[in-house]
Amino acid sequence: MAVKNNNYRPIDSMVLPRFAGVRTFMRLPHVTDLEGVDFAVVGVPFDTGSTFRVGARFGPEGIRSASVLLRPYNPGHRIGIFDYCAGVDYGDLPVIPGYLPQSHQRIKEEAIRIFEKGVVPIFLGGDHSVSLPLLRAVHAVHGPVALVHLDSHSDLWAAYYGGLDTHGTPFRRAVEENLLDLSRSIQVGLRGPVYDSSDMVLSREMGFDVVMADELHARGVEDVVRQIRERVGDGPAYLSFDIDFVDPAFAPGTGTPEVGGFTSAQSQQLIRGLAGINFLGFDIVEVMPPYDPAGVTSLLAANIAYEFISLVAVRERDRAG
Repeated sequence: MAVKNNNYRPIDSMVLPRFAGVRTFMRLPHVTDLEGVDFAVVGVPFDTGSTFRVGARFGPEGIRSASVLLRPYNPGHRIGIFDYCAGVDYGDLPVIPGYLPQSHQRIKEEAIRIFEKGVVPIFLGGDHSVSLPLLRAVHAVHGPVALVHLDSHSDLWAAYYGGLDTHGTPFRRAVEENLLDLSRSIQVGLRGPVYDSSDMVLSREMGFDVVMADELHARGVEDVVRQIRERVGDGPAYLSFDIDFVDPAFAPGTGTPEVGGFTSAQSQQLIRGLAGINFLGFDIVEVMPPYDPAGVTSLLAANIAYEFISLVAVRERDRAG
């Protein structure tokens, strides 16, 4: 096992104020050598898969800027993150604006290198199409994984405007390519108007367990967390969080907002409840700073990514005994 690099922690804000310095996530060092690293924050600034609003290419930049407010102790888990793990900001994966197949291939190839190092990546999108090459990468290294998908949309359409690869189709392709262990996968938070009644049953027909938004509101977060944990079990998993899971009152800066969603606090509570699941990676997508004039969406996304990092720290603490 590689020795953890104790220098891989945020800059002390009592030494250099938060408004100063280079904008990395949580002011972590920008490092691409992953020796001794437990987690890496990785930008995926690509939004050519968007079909309505665009601007998620600026998501990583916005999330990093908002993350300067984050501090190393998470009271929700009662844990000092960097007491148990080392983390870096890896920078952004290479993309070609306007060229989806080529960009997806580049994203996959670079992400494979990260997964091969045994590092847990936290990917900052980007539109939701980027989850497909990321799942291809984790599959190339680890095989099929359970998907925990938090979103207002299923993203299971067969095609959109005749295109097979958009932000509305990534998990249809993932199912077709056998990237997922569907017997352990679940979609949570689905809501909003759809094109046809068949859209309402598509997820279950394809093998996902599903918790609709109305059901989550009625049952409460704790009960649904139990269902997620029972569904996923002890095997490897990947979590994809579309920011439109959250109600647009709390996260207006996104591509396809749907009312009737969840609060910032509910989102944090749900993620915290997943501690102990064997997550190999995470992504948070569809953050669009151009539609986020007060920066609240980027701030929330930074905090969700922080909760992902905290799950890595909790796992390392539990392993240490």
